[in-house]
Amino acid sequence: MKAITYTTSGSPDVLTLTDRPVPEPGTGEVRVRVAVSGVNPTDWKARTATSPDGAQVPNQDGAGTVDAVGHGVPADRIGERVWLWEAAWQRADGTAQEYVTLPARQAVALPAHAGFDLGASLGIPALTAHRALTVADGGPQRLAPGALAGRTVLVAGGAGAVGNAAIQLARWAGATVVTTVSGARKAELATRAGAHHVVNYREQDAAAEIRRIAPGGVHIVVEVAPAANAALDVAVTAPDAVVAFYADDGEALSVPVRPSMFTNLRWQGVLVYTVPAAAKDHAVAAVSAAVADGALHAGEDAGLPFHRFPLERAADAHAAVQDGAVGKVLIDVSTA
Repeated sequence: MKAITYTTSGSPDVLTLTDRPVPEPGTGEVRVRVAVSGVNPTDWKARTATSPDGAQVPNQDGAGTVDAVGHGVPADRIGERVWLWEAAWQRADGTAQEYVTLPARQAVALPAHAGFDLGASLGIPALTAHRALTVADGGPQRLAPGALAGRTVLVAGGAGAVGNAAIQLARWAGATVVTTVSGARKAELATRAGAHHVVNYREQDAAAEIRRIAPGGVHIVVEVAPAANAALDVAVTAPDAVVAFYADDGEALSVPVRPSMFTNLRWQGVLVYTVPAAAKDHAVAAVSAAVADGALHAGEDAGLPFHRFPLERAADAHAAVQDGAVGKVLIDVSTA
């Protein structure tokens, strides 16, 4: 089978198209014929961080069809269309290959109406968004229709992959969604994702506009740039709110202490790979339910345009994400 591997850290050029044996699933595992592999920022960051111990196949997310199962996995899962999460987390086998084996729980059924492109766009972005939306005091632990009714959510960077998922999940759960963007194109994408209010922080006084929309303040901030936006977040949050930050904008976060104390504002870091197991289970279940309800979409019409690459151009796909492509970068692996 064809696979992308790297054996040393470095630029996208370390990614090599190789030929490997088709793997066999172990106990509790499934084997998936990968149709589409999704690329996330953590995929290229992992590639540049440290040299792997042996050959590493990149990419956490993907979608395809189960074609074999290991001992302990029901045989009726063969032929099931699935989306994959954290395939390469602490494992050597990500989704940038024609077949991947992984624990059965990390291959989640896709309903008939959901395409592989959507499946490969879930994983890290949607699970991160779910965690950010469920760390507020009083919950909910798992999103569902009405779970965020009466709350206002601010999504910083609504045109990003996590921002897009957060907008859609928050709307599904009944929240009023406000998002900030840096330009007209991103505003269009955030609107297509379903944001009720879009604020262009380069053209508007973002704090004043958000306070106009939500006079009592926002209850949850899904934050992509905590250091840059700390003052804004303090200015627009309600008492007992939470700022859930999931990305590192390259600067040290300086928390405004007194205003944070006076409103009991909580600053909550979110790294999807290391969240508690129960929270991960809630996220997977909720994302699956949202997909089944038709509440999660991907592609241009959903505010998440695709950038497609064939498997042999995986290096270009990684470079596109590293260079800040707006939308979702996908690698077409096979015709599963």
